[in-house]
Amino acid sequence: MKIEMKSIATAHTECKDIPRHWSCSSVKGTIVIDKKYMEGLKDIQVGQYIVVIFCFHLSPEFTPRLLLQKPPHRKKRRGVFTTCSPVRPNPIGMSVLEVLGVKENVIQVKGMDMLDGTPVLDIKPHVEKKASAGGNHD
Repeated sequence: MKIEMKSIATAHTECKDIPRHWSCSSVKGTIVIDKKYMEGLKDIQVGQYIVVIFCFHLSPEFTPRLLLQKPPHRKKRRGVFTTCSPVRPNPIGMSVLEVLGVKENVIQVKGMDMLDGTPVLDIKPHVEKKASAGGNHD
């Protein structure tokens, strides 16, 4: 099955030394939304966290030999699905970013682990799992 996606935005940062993962990043940047999607930014608030789905657009073509990879902070090779490697069967990344501001079609964020010019595929709200009391779900 072939799946095609289109970019809805582009990530920008002036930082050249991008952290490997959003959970250890304090890098600031912007997500510039294509103006035709600008109305979809309604209700994004300063201080909230958003999930940004993006494309590892500079990653090399994936081959079966890359099913096992050695992350720089590990001693042994691991299965690609247990790593945050940008070299994956589908070059899709995900970051949870703090919203610092929203003006027109630009979201200012903190926690960037994307290179300048990275295509953004989608933005979703970050929702914390709530403890279930008796199985009730809101």
